[in-house]
Amino acid sequence: MGSEDENNVDLPRESPRRSLALPATVVLLGFTSLFTDIGTEMVFPLLPVFLVGTLGASPTYLGLVEGAANTVASLLKLGSGVIADRTTRRKPLVVLGYGIASAARPLVALATRPWHVLAVRVTDRVGKGLRSSPRDALIADAAGDRAGRAFGFHQAMDNAGAVLGPLLATLLLSMNLSLRHVFWVAVVPGTIATGLAALIRESKPPVAQSTSNAAPATPGLFNGRLVSYLAILAVFSLGNSSDAFLLLRARSLGLSTGAIPILWSVHNLSRVVWAHWGGNLADRMPRARLVAAGWLVYAFVYMALGAVGAAGVGTWTVWALFVVYGVFYGLTEPVEKALIRDLVPASARGRAYGAYNFVVGITALPAGLLTGALWRAWGPAVALDVGAALAGVSCVALLGWDAWRTAR
Repeated sequence: MGSEDENNVDLPRESPRRSLALPATVVLLGFTSLFTDIGTEMVFPLLPVFLVGTLGASPTYLGLVEGAANTVASLLKLGSGVIADRTTRRKPLVVLGYGIASAARPLVALATRPWHVLAVRVTDRVGKGLRSSPRDALIADAAGDRAGRAFGFHQAMDNAGAVLGPLLATLLLSMNLSLRHVFWVAVVPGTIATGLAALIRESKPPVAQSTSNAAPATPGLFNGRLVSYLAILAVFSLGNSSDAFLLLRARSLGLSTGAIPILWSVHNLSRVVWAHWGGNLADRMPRARLVAAGWLVYAFVYMALGAVGAAGVGTWTVWALFVVYGVFYGLTEPVEKALIRDLVPASARGRAYGAYNFVVGITALPAGLLTGALWRAWGPAVALDVGAALAGVSCVALLGWDAWRTAR
């Protein structure tokens, strides 16, 4: 499968030199995500420790918080995608979304009860829900035949912020600041991100064209290829619970509270490298097969983290597995978004990304509750093995889907 726009008349082929440069919209959105994730990841890796250790919540409640937050975000992603296709401008939703999240996120510092954290996380995800689908459509519109590279760059910048955020949190903790003080500092990068989003210059979305690799430019959005892909994605997502569980697992395997943000930073550094690599591969290799390979990596990491305690190996194994876990993200996050672009006409991209984000998000609540319940009843090994099994089943289904789609 090649790039969608190889034959697209409204996106002519560029010279090799010029094609190396990404559009200004993509670059600016990348830096917006960089600062957003600095603020987000100053909070997120410390949240499981704060929620379970400080506020006395259970692992099941942790799953409820993350699942509910992502469910709210998924519903709004679907709605914002519809709005993005029906209006001439997508930028206002993007700016509003970044602004709400940046204002709400630091308020976790005021939490004295577990439900306070739930309220803040849900509000934070409201912002994410409003911005994600219009932002992805903006990137797809601007990227032309470099969709994989554009989404890879954006994801790499997003992950770079996730590297710097935990490091900054660790530095602040080393200065004897409390968790609550660290949460308050997160307002600064969030404010910068919102300002950068306001500088985006939006261009008119391209007119849909029919190509050999893309979906026909027809009014229907929910064609068989998109629906069947999203169904397979839903099965995988049911086993893809919040990474907060992996951080909780790392803590139970002997890592200190101070080491958790560093571990998360190392993991995200791996994601930076692999997102760039995966995005470039997505413009040259079959995208569905890359996603399937990423799901296999996911299954391996989950099974290995479940077995680490029983095997009695050192904590260095946990660090290594979190690095390998970055490969999963590099082969899925930018590649999946480039793949979605292949399946629908340009006029339906907002709705397509809304549907994609909706499926990923709506399954987060049952995934979190399932993992939390299994964790509490039979321990982390069983909970992680179930996630690995669902990933394996999804991988086989996706490869079959790709063969069916290619044969048509």
